[in-house]
Amino acid sequence: MKRKNEKYFYWAFLFPSILAVSLVIFIPLLYGIYTSFTDSDGYNMAFTGLENYRRLLSDDQFLHSLWFTIRFAVVSVIGVNVIGLAMALLVTQKTGRLSNLFRTIFFMPNLVGGIILGFIWQFIFVKAFEGIAQLTGLSAFSGWLADTSTGFWGLVIVFLWQMSGYIMIIYISFLNGIPADINEAAAIDGANTWQTFWRVKLPMLAPAFTISLFLTLANAFKVYDQNLALTNGAPFGSTEMVAMNIYNTAFFQYQQGYAQAKGILYLLLVAAISLTQVYYTRKREVDL
Repeated sequence: MKRKNEKYFYWAFLFPSILAVSLVIFIPLLYGIYTSFTDSDGYNMAFTGLENYRRLLSDDQFLHSLWFTIRFAVVSVIGVNVIGLAMALLVTQKTGRLSNLFRTIFFMPNLVGGIILGFIWQFIFVKAFEGIAQLTGLSAFSGWLADTSTGFWGLVIVFLWQMSGYIMIIYISFLNGIPADINEAAAIDGANTWQTFWRVKLPMLAPAFTISLFLTLANAFKVYDQNLALTNGAPFGSTEMVAMNIYNTAFFQYQQGYAQAKGILYLLLVAAISLTQVYYTRKREVDL
């Protein structure tokens, strides 16, 4: 009788969570999948089959946004993890107040909201860079957000500035988890600082790479607020990322069925890339 009551209590406590997840994630996902097969404009809806998915293959703006986002994700993921790991190594060399101060400083950009962060850096790229261009005569600092190439690097810089400190915390936790006797054994064997890092620390950081790469991939592919604040897709949609393209299709062009098709295709692409990354990085993990 007691076990039976425990079973009821188990489901009674679990039901609110299942209901919340269903209402927020699963039901909207299923409805979105259905909507992707319609010509919904937000008010009227008629089933059109695979027509929306056929349109995607000839949508030049969506394909450009997809390629732009993939390039942004590749550069950003590599940059964030390199910088985050470098900062983690820097602040774990010595312990003390100075190390804790640098950890706090490096992490602080992650506390700033994305849209606010975008407007702060928009001021830097537009006003501060223009002032530098006028003082130095260097045209490279002029019109950063008005050009496709520099606009791309502007988005990358803001993403690196915000995410690197967060990823640093992950690497710090794993670096601190490496047993001290392993480092001491490497030093006794005559390994220098670089050899200790490359041969000892780096293989043991494989679990950290799995987590960090997954987080940075997910965040890089879903960037919207910074894209909106910095460039808003300008000039002529050349810096428009997929999240913005989907939003504009749904709420400015009122083609919500088509926007849902874009979203479903994008979801499958990001899921495939992320799961592939997790699979291959997990294979390289070393048990401490």
